[in-house]
Amino acid sequence: MPDVRVLTTAEASSQLLAAARILCDRAFDGGFSDEDWAHSLGGWHALVVEGAAVVSHASVVPRDLFVDDRPFRTGYVEAVATEEGRRRSGLGTLVMMRIADVIRQHMQMGALSTGHHRFYERLGWERWRGPTYVREGDRLLRTEDEDRGVMVLRHGPGATVDLTAAIACPARAGDDW
Repeated sequence: MPDVRVLTTAEASSQLLAAARILCDRAFDGGFSDEDWAHSLGGWHALVVEGAAVVSHASVVPRDLFVDDRPFRTGYVEAVATEEGRRRSGLGTLVMMRIADVIRQHMQMGALSTGHHRFYERLGWERWRGPTYVREGDRLLRTEDEDRGVMVLRHGPGATVDLTAAIACPARAGDDW
C-alpha cells in the first residue's frame, strides 16, 4: 500500500516540500513557475512518498470564490502531479481522493482549473458551464479563456450551486485561475 500523507504546509518538512516542488517541476516540464508553487502553499498537501521521493502530489488552499456574488469558502486545488513513470497507476486518484476529503471537511465547495477533465470527472468533479471572472477590488474582469477549464466539487453549502451561473475568483499574481 502506498504511503499517502496529508499535511498542512506548516506541518510538512522543508525536505518534503522541496521534493514535491521537484516533482511538479518535472511533471510540468518547465511550465511550473515560482508563482504556481506559491499558489500551492498555505493549505493542505496530499503526497505519495517512496523513501525520500514524492511520486504524487496535490494541494488544496482556501480561496473565496463568488457564485452570482455569493461568497463560498472554497478549497482550490493546485499542483497536481505524478511522476511520469507512475502515471495511470492510481496514485493521482489517491491524492485527489484525500484532497476531496479535506475539501469536504473544511470547505463549502472545491474548485480547480484543468485541461484534463475526464480524470477529475470520474472523481465527482463537474465542469463549470457559466462565465468566469476575476475580481479586482470592485471590478469584475471577464476571463473567457478560463470558461472551459474550471471544475467544481459540490457538497454541503455548495451542493446546489448553479453550474451555469457566473463564478469569480480574486485576482492574484500569476494565473488567477
